[in-house]
Amino acid sequence: MSGQTMTYDFDALIDRRGTHSMKWDVAEGELPMWVADMDFKAAPPILEAIRRKIDVGVLGYTEAPAEYAEAVSDWWSRRHGFTMQPEWITITTGTVPAVSSTVRSVTEPGDNVVMLTPVYNVFFASARNSGRQISASGLVRTPEGYVIDWEDLEARLADPKASLMILCNPQNPTGTIWSRETLARLGDLCAQHGVTVLSDEVHCDLTSPGLEYTPFASASDTCAAISVTCVSPSKAFNLAGLQTAAVVIPDEELRARVVKGFNRDEVAEPNVIAVEATIAAFTEGETWLDELRDYLAQNRRRAEEAISEIPGLVPERGEATYLLWIDASALDVDSTTLVEHIRRTTGLVLSDGHEYDPSNRTHLRMNLACPRARLDDGLARLRRAVQELLERAEPLPGAPEISAQH
Repeated sequence: MSGQTMTYDFDALIDRRGTHSMKWDVAEGELPMWVADMDFKAAPPILEAIRRKIDVGVLGYTEAPAEYAEAVSDWWSRRHGFTMQPEWITITTGTVPAVSSTVRSVTEPGDNVVMLTPVYNVFFASARNSGRQISASGLVRTPEGYVIDWEDLEARLADPKASLMILCNPQNPTGTIWSRETLARLGDLCAQHGVTVLSDEVHCDLTSPGLEYTPFASASDTCAAISVTCVSPSKAFNLAGLQTAAVVIPDEELRARVVKGFNRDEVAEPNVIAVEATIAAFTEGETWLDELRDYLAQNRRRAEEAISEIPGLVPERGEATYLLWIDASALDVDSTTLVEHIRRTTGLVLSDGHEYDPSNRTHLRMNLACPRARLDDGLARLRRAVQELLERAEPLPGAPEISAQH
């Protein structure tokens, strides 16, 4: 779609201050480019569906109609080549509640939850808050992107305490799209060692144009049999505040166990507005999403080019999400200190790579899902912050050198 006239205006600057926005609850003059939500209005069909529901005037308890599961199933069949049976699909009050509940349902206190790091930081809390241990297998950085350390991963899966693996597909924050072959191999290893796979696929519709992701459950029959998959319109359609997700579980026995946990934890009751919004997103939001993906791809190219010219920073190659993983190791400054310096000197708020991998002290995460003028502002602030750092006569207070961790 590049080069074509766009129907939707993603350049509009929307003022979200004073709206109880988690992202924008910052000081005047600060620019938040951290938490993963977008600064774009939701697609018009979604907003219209919400208005119709509100116009009824009564927002009581609701049930997910058959159209809900049909909308989810049809979307994955049409967009991703994976046909889900309606009975596999359960609506929940968001991906994180579903993840935490699943952890409690398929593991026991003290069990290991295996993860590939760096990864979405809330997964750590979902495991620890339930009394489980984290077994982190670090991804290996190569010139072509991040890959799995299979020897290390298999050793962790073979540990008798390992009972669950949480997979991020595509990977947040690196933007890695896992191939079908990789997913099938991963599924075989997990099945061999009796490990269930919980696959978070909420970023799956945000691949770069021309690139496609593979649903974990579609990679093989083995993958399907051991899989619990979280999908949602929250990231692709900017509906995170509606707190909704669908959980897809092909295996009947596993599904009964996990859904029982959802009911125990009271995370399976639909949000009256979220039901309407999800159906609208997956039945009427396709054109909007395709234009969004094109816009985000242009933002990514723009950011990669600008950051490549900033001394000490290297943008990592990413193929999905609207998040940019930035290597700042050449600056020899702890990432926590660097993030604080950038915010203090320019007001730009980024995420610290340490949040996504406890051993990572070298990376930053930047949210690119904003109007281009706002992106350019953020890139200019980042350049100023690094320039100020390089011109300092003394190191930043409390900034340890990290060369040994490169």
